[in-house]
Amino acid sequence: MPIENIAAKLLDFLSMKRVFFYLGIVLLSAATGAATVGVASNYFGDLKELAADRHNISNTSFAARSNSDTVFASQTINTDYPDLTYAAEHAVKAVVNIEAITEVASRQYADPLLEFFGFPQGSYGGGMREARTGGSGVIISEDGYIVTNNHVVENAKKLRVKLHDGRAFDGVVIGTDPTTDVALIKIEAEELPMLTFGSSDELRLGEWVLAIGYPMELQSTITAGIVSAKARQLGALNTPNGIESFIQTDAAVNPGNSGGALVNTRGELVGINTIIKTSTGSYVGYSFAVPETIVRKVVIDLKESGVVQRAVLGISFRAVDQTFIDEMGESTGVESIGGIYVASVSEDGAASEAGIRKGDVILKMNGHTLTDAAVFLEQMGQQRPGDKVTFEVRRGDKTINLTATLRNKAGRTELLTRDDVDVTAALGGKFATASAKLCDQLDIRGGVQVTHINRGGLLERARVKEGFIITHINDKVVLSVEELDRLTEKISSIDGIYPNGRASSYMIVE
Repeated sequence: MPIENIAAKLLDFLSMKRVFFYLGIVLLSAATGAATVGVASNYFGDLKELAADRHNISNTSFAARSNSDTVFASQTINTDYPDLTYAAEHAVKAVVNIEAITEVASRQYADPLLEFFGFPQGSYGGGMREARTGGSGVIISEDGYIVTNNHVVENAKKLRVKLHDGRAFDGVVIGTDPTTDVALIKIEAEELPMLTFGSSDELRLGEWVLAIGYPMELQSTITAGIVSAKARQLGALNTPNGIESFIQTDAAVNPGNSGGALVNTRGELVGINTIIKTSTGSYVGYSFAVPETIVRKVVIDLKESGVVQRAVLGISFRAVDQTFIDEMGESTGVESIGGIYVASVSEDGAASEAGIRKGDVILKMNGHTLTDAAVFLEQMGQQRPGDKVTFEVRRGDKTINLTATLRNKAGRTELLTRDDVDVTAALGGKFATASAKLCDQLDIRGGVQVTHINRGGLLERARVKEGFIITHINDKVVLSVEELDRLTEKISSIDGIYPNGRASSYMIVE
């Protein structure tokens, strides 16, 4: 066959192969496309079904699906989080900023030139200057009564109160209570937004609360958290006989929040933010508030009589915890944790009159179980002189019920008046009963030693030095801190002795 015919046939064959090749590609593409469309249809259909499933299970129960016979426990998705908007928007209007203006000593410096020429080395350029500190407060009446912390207004020459709406007023201190770190001030205004008291007793662990104040010069800051603990005792109040039963929360509180509001989800005042526990000076996770039960009582006392009506039972005590059991359980016969162990009873006090005896364990007060010292102090902090309170007491193997009529610090059942003086607060310091060894060395029967002197008190003004042992006030013998606390007369004279044996007398002139 001629070579030309062979070439022509070969070209025809290759042309047919190309047609079948392209046809194969087309058919394969079509098949693949159909499969792809089917897969995509199934995929997006599954997504659509999944989205529908997710929509259908919102706020409902669902069970895990399985092809096996295994039964899975149903679970619940809960999206009913607390709505804090009403509480926040309502309460923030009643929280104020308080600027306290105090006098402090100016920075003093030594003059090296005078020292070089032999002049006595002293301080030069001293004097007093104004210092401004900030805190928060809560309006509790439409006519301008505001509750805050004692440490916010302590020693203030002037108070400036700024409201949420921008208005500012001068404030006047109505009364203070260092024992609970609560103070009441007043501004002259009408129809103010205010907060009503809620119930701190009804707060539950895990319940949501809001902290509102003016921290770090920020206006009207609101933070949220939960109640982490109740009846916390920290030993943080820098005052004798401090009453601590704090509400602990994890709402962020910083310097400037002091005196601000702790409110529940209904916008009710359940505490006054007071302390943060921190090693840095700023919030690190724990904040503490004075509970409403104490705040309300102190505010009523200060408003009505200008003085806090502190009730006294007349015992010294210790909480019955594991440490007590380990240290004193065998000697006291107390075997189980819980309650307040009565370590001593004042001869003429309310407890003695009611029949409470040394060695008793007080289990309940007015029906409240006393789990620790803080709960007992909170319950006592709500009482007034003259109030009758009931106690459930364990004595040995018996449980008995007793009723006591509480007294004031002077041993009477009457309420105190503005003329009665808190001598410990008026002196302005910290005190300790003089030790037996020190009394023997100085040949005295007893006394109260000054361990610290606060600014602005009578001790500082009279130039009494730390270490001084007070033996008489107003010519009355003072043998212990307990006897000092009972005094209510205005102080006119202080007598005592220094540890080196030098006797001194100080006359107080107002």
